[in-house]
Amino acid sequence: MVTSVVAQEEPIPWSPDRKLQWSDFKGTHFKTEWAAATTASGISYSFSSYEKEGQWYLDLLVTCEFYPDKSWYQPELCDSAILGHEQLHFDISEFFARKMRQRLSKSKFTKNVKAEVRSIYKEVLKELSYFQNKYDHETNFSRNPEKQNEWNKRIAKALLETDSGYNVN
Repeated sequence: MVTSVVAQEEPIPWSPDRKLQWSDFKGTHFKTEWAAATTASGISYSFSSYEKEGQWYLDLLVTCEFYPDKSWYQPELCDSAILGHEQLHFDISEFFARKMRQRLSKSKFTKNVKAEVRSIYKEVLKELSYFQNKYDHETNFSRNPEKQNEWNKRIAKALLETDSGYNVN
């Protein structure tokens, strides 16, 4: 019996100092795919909780990551403008990770903390999906430079105005 293990690229955590490069896109595109590139990024969380005097507290970590093996591009169709568009998808995911941290920091939890955190997570993912689709629609997938520039400024401002703290207590 032969067992093969496919090495997977480690996810790339979001950082203001590290921008995506085409070499980060390791996935293969589908021949029928109409897009020039796809950025797979997402939000994940882990936490532990404890109760003290009837109040529940969380030690929480919310992260935003880019998944190289699920992200791809067609080199013959892509340029720096499209890479910028894809970077902004990743930045939008980070913005929603921050929104999740903020919501969790303002929430009061009960003994059902696991379900309550999961509910907030699902709400944030739903909003993120809507926002990503709106971004693609309004910029026509990067083909509208004026709208793309508006979105670049909008998200840069949103990231500056939101706390990037990783721990919520």
